[in-house]
Amino acid sequence: MRYRALDPQLIIETAERLEGRIGERFPDAGLRGVAAELVSLSRDLAKAARQLETPIWWLRGVIIAAFIAGVAVFLFVGTILPLDRISGADDAVQSMQGIEATINTVILAVLGLLALVRTEERIKRKKVFRQLHGLRSLIHVIDMHQLTKDPAALSAEFKPTAHSPARITNAADLARYLDYCSEMLSITGKVAALFAQSVNDDVVIDGVNDIENLSSNLSRKIWQKITLIEGRR
Repeated sequence: MRYRALDPQLIIETAERLEGRIGERFPDAGLRGVAAELVSLSRDLAKAARQLETPIWWLRGVIIAAFIAGVAVFLFVGTILPLDRISGADDAVQSMQGIEATINTVILAVLGLLALVRTEERIKRKKVFRQLHGLRSLIHVIDMHQLTKDPAALSAEFKPTAHSPARITNAADLARYLDYCSEMLSITGKVAALFAQSVNDDVVIDGVNDIENLSSNLSRKIWQKITLIEGRR
């Protein structure tokens, strides 16, 4: 069972090791701060995902109380409106109308109970998407840090302009920088997967898949750059 589920602690430890590696190789780079933020966010989201595994007991208590109250009301109505007092045609018609109204009321009560039962899913779903919003923002921040890391800057013919950003001119360092960005994107996808593991909901799974697809697509662009660098070397 150990290898059938993601371990949040191992994901956090992987993010911490990555932060240390970035700090050793690029101590003054802004990517180090992004890595530290990834560690902090991984801890927060792992805790949030773990909390979502616990049922919302107060809500379940409300549902049980509402069910018991509904049953009690129907039993009470059934005792004060006995059907054995039907004596004539008019009484029979009125009784049939009463039965029909009772059936409609029961159907509405069941639908209301089902809606109340699904309230827990909606509450957890809302919490998940609130957390995924912060993770999506961090993914775009990571992408911004690799945006100007262009392999073309390694060419001898490359001429920077006055407004060109600071470039990494060493091919090995540039490849390592981009590789760190790719690893960070991979970790964000695994952090998002913790919510799909904790909340078995189709909408949540679709949201997690969107996060993973976003990080995978951005990581694919980074590896295209790394491939160009390796070709130059």
